[in-house]
Amino acid sequence: MPDGGFHGFSQNTIEFLSDLKANNTKSWFEDHKRAYTEYVLKPAQSLISELSGFMLAIDPYLETSPAVGKTISRIYRDTRFSKDKSPFRTHIWITFKRLRKGWIDAPAFFFELTPVSYRYGMGFYSAAKDTMDTFREMIDNDPGEFKRAVSFYAEQRKFIIEGDRYKKRLDPSKPDDILDWYQRKNLYLVCNCAIDNRLFGYELVSDLTEGFNQLKDLYHYLYKIKSIQNSSGRSGDEYEFRKRY
Repeated sequence: MPDGGFHGFSQNTIEFLSDLKANNTKSWFEDHKRAYTEYVLKPAQSLISELSGFMLAIDPYLETSPAVGKTISRIYRDTRFSKDKSPFRTHIWITFKRLRKGWIDAPAFFFELTPVSYRYGMGFYSAAKDTMDTFREMIDNDPGEFKRAVSFYAEQRKFIIEGDRYKKRLDPSKPDDILDWYQRKNLYLVCNCAIDNRLFGYELVSDLTEGFNQLKDLYHYLYKIKSIQNSSGRSGDEYEFRKRY
Protein backbone atom coordinates (compact mmCIF):
# COMPACT_ATOMS: atom_id res chain seq x y z
CA MET A 1 0.00 0.00 0.00
CA PRO A 2 1.42 3.43 -0.92
CA ASP A 3 1.48 6.17 1.70
CA GLY A 4 -1.86 7.94 1.80
CA GLY A 5 -3.73 4.91 0.47
CA PHE A 6 -6.80 3.41 2.08
CA HIS A 7 -6.02 1.41 5.22
CA GLY A 8 -9.60 0.90 6.37
CA PHE A 9 -11.94 2.72 8.67
CA SER A 10 -11.25 2.25 12.38
CA GLN A 11 -12.89 1.66 15.71
CA ASN A 12 -12.46 5.41 16.22
CA THR A 13 -14.79 5.93 13.23
CA ILE A 14 -17.49 3.83 14.85
CA GLU A 15 -17.01 5.49 18.22
CA PHE A 16 -17.30 8.95 16.67
CA LEU A 17 -20.57 8.08 14.89
CA SER A 18 -21.95 6.47 18.06
CA ASP A 19 -20.99 9.45 20.18
CA LEU A 20 -22.48 11.85 17.65
CA LYS A 21 -25.75 9.93 17.80
CA ALA A 22 -25.77 10.33 21.59
CA ASN A 23 -24.67 14.01 21.48
CA ASN A 24 -26.26 15.41 18.34
CA THR A 25 -25.67 19.11 19.02
CA LYS A 26 -23.70 21.83 17.28
CA SER A 27 -21.56 22.49 20.34
CA TRP A 28 -20.53 18.83 20.70
CA PHE A 29 -19.72 18.54 17.00
CA GLU A 30 -17.61 21.70 17.01
CA ASP A 31 -15.62 20.31 19.94
CA HIS A 32 -15.06 17.04 18.04
CA LYS A 33 -14.80 18.29 14.46
CA ARG A 34 -11.16 17.22 14.24
CA ALA A 35 -12.21 13.64 15.03
CA TYR A 36 -14.80 13.77 12.24
CA THR A 37 -12.13 14.90 9.77
CA GLU A 38 -9.55 12.36 10.92
CA TYR A 39 -11.69 9.26 11.43
CA VAL A 40 -14.62 9.71 9.02
CA LEU A 41 -13.84 12.15 6.23
CA LYS A 42 -10.20 11.26 5.49
CA PRO A 43 -10.68 7.48 5.24
CA ALA A 44 -13.78 8.04 3.08
CA GLN A 45 -11.74 10.21 0.74
CA SER A 46 -8.97 7.59 0.61
CA LEU A 47 -11.50 4.86 -0.16
CA ILE A 48 -12.93 6.87 -3.05
CA SER A 49 -9.47 7.55 -4.45
CA GLU A 50 -8.70 3.82 -4.26
CA LEU A 51 -11.90 2.94 -6.17
CA SER A 52 -11.84 5.80 -8.67
CA GLY A 53 -10.09 4.05 -11.56
CA PHE A 54 -12.22 0.94 -11.19
CA MET A 55 -15.46 2.93 -11.12
CA LEU A 56 -14.50 4.97 -14.19
CA ALA A 57 -13.87 1.72 -16.05
CA ILE A 58 -17.50 0.81 -15.36
CA ASP A 59 -18.80 4.22 -16.46
CA PRO A 60 -16.44 7.04 -17.50
CA TYR A 61 -19.10 9.62 -16.58
CA LEU A 62 -19.33 8.70 -12.91
CA GLU A 63 -18.31 11.38 -10.43
CA THR A 64 -15.29 10.12 -8.48
CA SER A 65 -13.95 13.32 -6.88
CA PRO A 66 -13.37 12.57 -3.17
CA ALA A 67 -15.32 15.62 -2.03
CA VAL A 68 -18.29 16.32 0.20
CA GLY A 69 -21.35 17.06 -1.91
CA LYS A 70 -20.01 15.09 -4.88
CA THR A 71 -19.27 11.56 -3.70
CA ILE A 72 -19.43 12.03 0.09
CA SER A 73 -22.60 12.86 1.99
CA ARG A 74 -22.77 16.07 3.99
CA ILE A 75 -22.61 15.64 7.74
CA TYR A 76 -25.02 18.56 8.22
CA ARG A 77 -28.72 17.71 7.88
CA ASP A 78 -31.27 19.90 6.11
CA THR A 79 -33.91 20.17 8.84
CA ARG A 80 -36.18 22.73 7.18
CA PHE A 81 -38.83 20.20 6.16
CA SER A 82 -38.15 17.49 8.74
CA LYS A 83 -39.76 16.81 12.10
CA ASP A 84 -36.36 15.57 13.25
CA LYS A 85 -34.35 18.70 14.00
CA SER A 86 -31.10 16.89 14.83
CA PRO A 87 -28.45 18.98 13.09
CA PHE A 88 -26.10 16.15 12.05
CA ARG A 89 -26.29 12.85 10.23
CA THR A 90 -25.04 9.94 12.31
CA HIS A 91 -24.07 7.90 9.26
CA ILE A 92 -22.01 8.55 6.16
CA TRP A 93 -22.50 7.38 2.62
CA ILE A 94 -20.43 7.38 -0.54
CA THR A 95 -22.17 7.52 -3.90
CA PHE A 96 -20.73 6.97 -7.35
CA LYS A 97 -23.21 8.58 -9.72
CA ARG A 98 -23.38 10.82 -12.75
CA LEU A 99 -23.80 14.44 -11.73
CA ARG A 100 -27.07 15.41 -13.37
CA LYS A 101 -30.41 16.87 -12.42
CA GLY A 102 -32.63 14.15 -11.01
CA TRP A 103 -29.73 11.83 -10.15
CA ILE A 104 -31.85 10.19 -7.43
CA ASP A 105 -33.93 8.73 -10.28
CA ALA A 106 -30.90 7.19 -12.03
CA PRO A 107 -28.87 4.13 -10.98
CA ALA A 108 -25.86 4.71 -8.73
CA PHE A 109 -23.34 2.70 -6.71
CA PHE A 110 -23.22 3.32 -2.98
CA PHE A 111 -21.52 2.51 0.32
CA GLU A 112 -23.06 3.46 3.67
CA LEU A 113 -21.62 3.29 7.18
CA THR A 114 -23.61 3.61 10.41
CA PRO A 115 -22.58 3.16 14.07
CA VAL A 116 -23.72 -0.49 13.97
CA SER A 117 -23.50 -1.67 10.36
CA TYR A 118 -22.40 -0.98 6.83
CA ARG A 119 -23.80 -1.81 3.43
CA TYR A 120 -23.08 -1.36 -0.25
CA GLY A 121 -24.75 -1.96 -3.56
CA MET A 122 -26.34 -0.33 -6.59
CA GLY A 123 -29.73 0.92 -7.67
CA PHE A 124 -32.07 3.86 -7.46
CA TYR A 125 -32.05 6.20 -4.48
CA SER A 126 -35.69 7.02 -5.22
CA ALA A 127 -37.09 5.86 -8.55
CA ALA A 128 -40.06 7.75 -9.98
CA LYS A 129 -43.13 5.78 -11.01
CA ASP A 130 -42.52 6.37 -14.72
CA THR A 131 -38.95 5.09 -14.31
CA MET A 132 -40.16 1.81 -12.85
CA ASP A 133 -42.95 1.62 -15.46
CA THR A 134 -40.28 1.93 -18.18
CA PHE A 135 -38.27 -0.77 -16.39
CA ARG A 136 -41.28 -3.10 -16.59
CA GLU A 137 -41.81 -2.26 -20.25
CA MET A 138 -38.19 -3.18 -20.94
CA ILE A 139 -38.74 -6.57 -19.30
CA ASP A 140 -41.94 -7.11 -21.30
CA ASN A 141 -40.36 -6.08 -24.61
CA ASP A 142 -37.15 -8.10 -24.29
CA PRO A 143 -37.19 -10.59 -21.41
CA GLY A 144 -34.01 -12.20 -22.72
CA GLU A 145 -32.00 -9.00 -22.31
CA PHE A 146 -33.29 -8.60 -18.76
CA LYS A 147 -32.42 -12.19 -17.86
CA ARG A 148 -28.88 -11.68 -19.14
CA ALA A 149 -28.51 -8.52 -17.03
CA VAL A 150 -29.57 -10.36 -13.84
CA SER A 151 -28.08 -13.77 -14.64
CA PHE A 152 -25.49 -13.30 -11.88
CA TYR A 153 -28.13 -12.96 -9.19
CA ALA A 154 -29.14 -16.60 -8.71
CA GLU A 155 -25.48 -17.67 -8.51
CA GLN A 156 -24.50 -15.39 -5.62
CA ARG A 157 -25.36 -14.92 -1.94
CA LYS A 158 -23.95 -11.43 -1.40
CA PHE A 159 -26.73 -9.13 -2.62
CA ILE A 160 -30.46 -9.05 -1.98
CA ILE A 161 -33.15 -7.04 -3.76
CA GLU A 162 -34.74 -4.25 -1.73
CA GLY A 163 -37.32 -1.56 -2.45
CA ASP A 164 -41.03 -1.27 -1.71
CA ARG A 165 -43.33 -3.61 -3.64
CA TYR A 166 -46.86 -3.35 -4.98
CA LYS A 167 -49.15 -5.66 -3.01
CA LYS A 168 -51.31 -6.44 -6.02
CA ARG A 169 -49.70 -8.80 -8.52
CA LEU A 170 -49.05 -6.63 -11.58
CA ASP A 171 -48.72 -9.45 -14.09
CA PRO A 172 -49.92 -12.90 -12.96
CA SER A 173 -48.21 -14.50 -15.95
CA LYS A 174 -44.74 -13.59 -14.68
CA PRO A 175 -42.80 -16.28 -12.76
CA ASP A 176 -41.88 -15.55 -9.16
CA ASP A 177 -38.20 -14.91 -9.88
CA ILE A 178 -39.15 -12.18 -12.37
CA LEU A 179 -41.90 -10.78 -10.15
CA ASP A 180 -39.37 -10.15 -7.39
CA TRP A 181 -38.03 -7.41 -9.68
CA TYR A 182 -41.20 -6.54 -11.58
CA GLN A 183 -43.28 -5.69 -8.50
CA ARG A 184 -40.92 -3.01 -7.17
CA LYS A 185 -41.85 0.63 -6.62
CA ASN A 186 -38.16 1.29 -6.09
CA LEU A 187 -35.21 -0.99 -6.75
CA TYR A 188 -31.71 -1.49 -5.43
CA LEU A 189 -29.43 -4.41 -4.66
CA VAL A 190 -27.61 -4.29 -1.35
CA CYS A 191 -25.16 -6.30 0.74
CA ASN A 192 -25.87 -5.70 4.45
CA CYS A 193 -22.98 -6.27 6.87
CA ALA A 194 -22.43 -6.06 10.61
CA ILE A 195 -19.34 -4.16 11.71
CA ASP A 196 -16.41 -6.53 11.15
CA ASN A 197 -12.67 -6.55 10.60
CA ARG A 198 -13.03 -6.24 6.81
CA LEU A 199 -14.28 -2.70 7.37
CA PHE A 200 -11.05 -1.90 9.19
CA GLY A 201 -8.65 -2.97 6.45
CA TYR A 202 -7.89 -2.96 2.74
CA GLU A 203 -10.21 -5.95 2.37
CA LEU A 204 -13.07 -3.45 2.07
CA VAL A 205 -11.68 -2.27 -1.27
CA SER A 206 -11.59 -5.86 -2.50
CA ASP A 207 -15.17 -6.45 -1.35
CA LEU A 208 -16.46 -3.31 -3.05
CA THR A 209 -14.66 -3.88 -6.34
CA GLU A 210 -15.80 -7.51 -6.46
CA GLY A 211 -19.36 -6.57 -5.56
CA PHE A 212 -19.65 -3.59 -7.90
CA ASN A 213 -18.18 -5.71 -10.70
CA GLN A 214 -21.02 -8.19 -10.22
CA LEU A 215 -23.54 -5.37 -10.52
CA LYS A 216 -22.11 -3.52 -13.53
CA ASP A 217 -24.18 -5.27 -16.23
CA LEU A 218 -27.37 -4.50 -14.35
CA TYR A 219 -26.20 -0.91 -13.88
CA HIS A 220 -25.83 -0.52 -17.65
CA TYR A 221 -29.25 -2.10 -18.16
CA LEU A 222 -30.93 0.26 -15.69
CA TYR A 223 -29.25 3.28 -17.21
CA LYS A 224 -30.94 2.48 -20.53
CA ILE A 225 -34.16 3.65 -18.90
CA LYS A 226 -32.86 7.21 -19.05
CA SER A 227 -31.85 6.75 -22.67
CA ILE A 228 -35.38 5.59 -23.51
CA GLN A 229 -37.00 8.43 -21.58
CA ASN A 230 -34.68 11.04 -23.12
CA SER A 231 -34.49 9.58 -26.63
CA SER A 232 -35.83 12.77 -28.17
CA GLY A 233 -33.14 14.95 -26.57
CA ARG A 234 -30.09 12.87 -25.77
CA SER A 235 -26.93 14.55 -24.53
CA GLY A 236 -23.55 13.92 -26.11
CA ASP A 237 -22.10 12.00 -23.20
CA GLU A 238 -25.09 9.63 -23.08
CA TYR A 239 -24.77 9.04 -26.81
CA GLU A 240 -21.09 8.19 -26.41
CA PHE A 241 -21.92 5.96 -23.46
CA ARG A 242 -24.41 3.96 -25.56
CA LYS A 243 -21.87 3.54 -28.34
CA ARG A 244 -19.33 2.26 -25.83
CA TYR A 245 -21.66 -0.14 -24.02
